[in-house]
Amino acid sequence: MSSGPVATPPPAASKGRVFVRRFLSSIVLWTAVISALFSGHQLLSDYFFLAIIMVLAGTGLVEFYGLLERSHLVCFKEWGVCGGLLLLASTFAYLSGHGGAKLPPAKANDFETSFLILFVLGLCLRQFVARSNTAGLIAISTTLFGLMYIPWLLNFIQKIKFLEADGRFYVFYFVVVTKFSDIGAYAVGTVIGRHKMIPRISPGKTWEGLGGALAAATASSLVFARLAGGRLPGMTAAHATVLGLLLGGTAVIGDLIESLFKREAGVKDSGHWFPGIGGILDLLDSLLFNAPLMYLYLRHVLT
Repeated sequence: MSSGPVATPPPAASKGRVFVRRFLSSIVLWTAVISALFSGHQLLSDYFFLAIIMVLAGTGLVEFYGLLERSHLVCFKEWGVCGGLLLLASTFAYLSGHGGAKLPPAKANDFETSFLILFVLGLCLRQFVARSNTAGLIAISTTLFGLMYIPWLLNFIQKIKFLEADGRFYVFYFVVVTKFSDIGAYAVGTVIGRHKMIPRISPGKTWEGLGGALAAATASSLVFARLAGGRLPGMTAAHATVLGLLLGGTAVIGDLIESLFKREAGVKDSGHWFPGIGGILDLLDSLLFNAPLMYLYLRHVLT
């Protein structure tokens, strides 16, 4: 008795096609982000940019807590998402001056510390009333880590924006250099990558790809700095080289950290929002640790 033809899975997309999808998806998304920064109307620019950051952070948090659930770890997902969005919105109000006096970004550090203290206390109170969750320590820890891993790190992008008289150009610079690092790592690793970096975490990451990331980030940093001229105060060729190497290397590390989380959860991508990239968290992984690195370099070295 014939059981009929056996369905065969569709052929996997070629590496070249995947690269084109990743590149186009990145261009479309980050064009929207940069357009929000340079919309021409200050109030519209500020709130549009905040809305995009909050959407990215909120969706990224949902994906991260989903990875935890796949790893059979408990968390307070709703508290984490609400807390992350509140952190971003309140920092914006604190720094923008729309809700009162405009304060320097360094002043936000004390504010964020107070917010995190209250957030932890809130998580403990939430555990007090939990009737079925007996893993309170895990739930509190994972929820807090999610808030610090995504919205707290992304919050440094807002601090970069308000750090300088016109920090928009430094945000633009930071995004461009980080994304060119991603492109360089993928392109070089795909074409000539042979030596695996940490195969137990990410079989696709190679040392050749790391070299491509560093080269692409440094080259884009130097070109951007040259084209921007005086719009990047304090930026010299030496600073551009150092920042290119730092941002390129840290972008790869951020990618590996997210790969570690996905491997423990048993998934390839955190979501399926963007063709060739995956989810929001796949899009943000290289930016998360680059944001505080960029902020600290600007604050303590360039200014």
